[in-house]
Amino acid sequence: MISEFWENNKLFIKIALLFAVLCLLSWLLVAGHFRFLILVIPVAAYLVYDLYRYQKKAEVELKQFVESVHYRDFTRYFDVKHAPTELQPLRQGFNEINTAFKVISKEKETQYQYLQRILELVDTGILSYELATGNVVWMNEALKRMLQIPYLKSLDSLSRRDSELGEVVKNIKPGEGKIATAHREKDAFKILVSCSAFQTESQTYKLIAFQNVSEALDETESKAWQRLLSVMTHEIMNSVAPISSLADTLKKSLQKASTEKSGNGGYEDLELGIETIKRRSEGLLRFAETYRNLNKITKLNLQKVQVLDLFVNLQQLMQPKLEQLHIELEIILKEPGITIEADTNLVDQVLINLLVNAMDAVRDREQPRIILSASKGPNNRTLLKVADNGTGMPAEIMDKIFIPFFSTKKSGSGIGLSLCKQIMMLHKGNISVQSVEGEGTAFILQF
Repeated sequence: MISEFWENNKLFIKIALLFAVLCLLSWLLVAGHFRFLILVIPVAAYLVYDLYRYQKKAEVELKQFVESVHYRDFTRYFDVKHAPTELQPLRQGFNEINTAFKVISKEKETQYQYLQRILELVDTGILSYELATGNVVWMNEALKRMLQIPYLKSLDSLSRRDSELGEVVKNIKPGEGKIATAHREKDAFKILVSCSAFQTESQTYKLIAFQNVSEALDETESKAWQRLLSVMTHEIMNSVAPISSLADTLKKSLQKASTEKSGNGGYEDLELGIETIKRRSEGLLRFAETYRNLNKITKLNLQKVQVLDLFVNLQQLMQPKLEQLHIELEIILKEPGITIEADTNLVDQVLINLLVNAMDAVRDREQPRIILSASKGPNNRTLLKVADNGTGMPAEIMDKIFIPFFSTKKSGSGIGLSLCKQIMMLHKGNISVQSVEGEGTAFILQF
């Protein structure tokens, strides 16, 4: 009972004893009993030393606790059982605080991991960097795939890889959104760059979001052209059909009149002219009907097909023309078994169109050559390429070649490549071009 009372009130008892001894020491000095000081002074000194030692122990314990907090070492455990009695409550308090910090830290880590997993799942590329230094703090996997880069240390690294995009990212202000062009090793695409800023302690950070809008722009453009073609074919059909019908009626009337009044040459000339009108109007009708049917395509007849079979059939079809023009056609497949899911009739139409264009491009070269190749690209997409060593084309033309009715050929309609693009978009794919003047051109079909 007494020992338990002593353990629980040890510090209080020590302070009370020290107070009592100091009072006794003061009384002895006042009363002049100096001979008893030799007994009281050592006791007072010991009690002061013992209290000082306790204070130093508590200071060391507190220092260790502060150190663990500073280094976020919340796993540290302060032994309560084997500690001096007067320090046990202190250590118990430290352990409780550490436990609370550990729970808070675990919750924050869980939230961070949860947020990071969400950001990794979205298709939007996200980049965070320090505003003062330009050092990149974090970037998600979507951005790495989008720009085809494994890592970015700073904005200067981005500028070295893509100066135009790097300049947009550096100059964009919080709350703004800008359309920029991102350049990869083999192609370029439109990207929407958005910015926001936040501050933690003394650091300011910028958060940049990158969204590939090329596909969305292509889809919008496709719908606009579909509406245009729909209106155009409607008007052509309404205008040309009566002309064709009238020309046919006039022709029959003239034939009847010519049998009654033979020998009049004017009838023959008139008949010839009307025949020409009829032939041209019927050609326009076929033209409009073709594109009206194409405009109605909403469901593809998809089937799994070997790319090698597509290339071989194309080579056999075009072989007579290739031999006539002395053009070498080479097929390169790193993976002979590579396949795509496609509507073969439409894809054949695209490949024929591209091959005819390539043949025209290499016509005047000393050693004309065309290469058909296929490979696996980013995100496991299949890439078909039609490349030639022709004259190439300037950048200002490359931006326009997929616009309907734009053509660099005097006799061209400007419809072929735009139809190729429409067909690829129906396949949820895309078509792009790479060209260097004087060296050649390559069209890439991405499935």
